[in-house]
Parts: sequence; C-alpha cells; structure tokens
Amino acid sequence: MKTTISFKRASQIDKPFLLVLRKASMTEHLEKAGLVLNDEQHFQRIDEFFTDSHIIYKDNEQIGLVKFALLDDRLHIRQFQILPAFHNCGIGTRVLSLLKKKAQERNLAITLNVLLANPALKLYQRQGFQIENETQLEYQMRWLPSIDKH
Repeated sequence: MKTTISFKRASQIDKPFLLVLRKASMTEHLEKAGLVLNDEQHFQRIDEFFTDSHIIYKDNEQIGLVKFALLDDRLHIRQFQILPAFHNCGIGTRVLSLLKKKAQERNLAITLNVLLANPALKLYQRQGFQIENETQLEYQMRWLPSIDKH
C-alpha cells in the first residue's frame, strides 16, 4: 500500500504536538549551536508566523511540520521538522518536491535557513538548494527552478 503524505493547516489544538515535535527534532541541533531553549521559548517559535504552519501527515499520523510563506518574490520555508523516527524515509524529499512544484508553478525561488550543524543541510543540497550566505548560526539557502536537476 502506498504511503500518503498530506498537509493540514495547523490549529491551536496542534500546539502540544508541535512542542513535542520541535523538542524531538531540534534540541540536539540547537544545543550544538549553543542555544538551550525552555518550553516557553519553543512556544514563541511555534507561535511565530503560526498561520504559515502546516502539519505533515503520513497516512493519518502527524509526523512533522512545514511552515512556509508564499511571498511576492519567493516561497520561504520558515521551519521544517519531521519526527526523528521518520527521518531517512524519503519524507523530507517528498515534502520538498511538493513545495518545489508549488514554487515552480509560480516561477518562484525557494529560500530557507538551516543551522550549521543540522544534517538536513545534506537533504537540501541533494534537492538543489545552494548556500548563499553563512552566519555564525546558520546557512541561508536558495533553490531556483532554472537550476533544479530533480
């Protein structure tokens, strides 16, 4: 049976899941970057641009979050998290492919930021994202429809 990946706009009742997800998927990478956050600080990040939040479902199970904005000049991925139990299953690739299709239909680039020590960097590079800038904390990356090889 084929696995279905779908999205649903997040609502207030999803916030407990989003806290669990954020802590499970981000704590290690944040700590490597020297950032130790308490629950209140995690909730601040969850609440930031909350209307851009979409829960990722594998079949009918909540497994992640993609928070993105369709801006005039690009699609910007604000946050992208998948529960660690679902890493390395091709789900990240499928989600990015759907977002790339959405961007390509509108002839838009995709931008995102990823922490320096986050292994998701490799996923983004495999998907054609290029590093445009580097700060002390993260890489700023861009995908352009014209250079995509996928």
